[in-house]
Amino acid sequence: MPDQKVHHFSLANREEFNLKGVTKVETFDESEIIIETNAGPLAIRGDNLHINHLNLESGDLVVFGLVKLIQYLDPQGLKSAKGKGKSIINRLLK
Repeated sequence: MPDQKVHHFSLANREEFNLKGVTKVETFDESEIIIETNAGPLAIRGDNLHINHLNLESGDLVVFGLVKLIQYLDPQGLKSAKGKGKSIINRLLK
């Protein structure tokens, strides 16, 4: 297991989501965040979601907001989900 990358998450009071093992943020908006993790694509859905902390070097992500769903996605499903939200580049260049 030494080469296996760490992946785990915790959710406190449905309002603070902490994740270890993030490799990429695919899309995000206030109702959905889709990320790539060491364990595959992951969708976080809810209300008023905001990325409070992101460090891709350490793989850490902290999200605040009302979390309603945490779902691992099929890698094929990730392609269709990408079109739903705006990419990070598009949002930054706004």
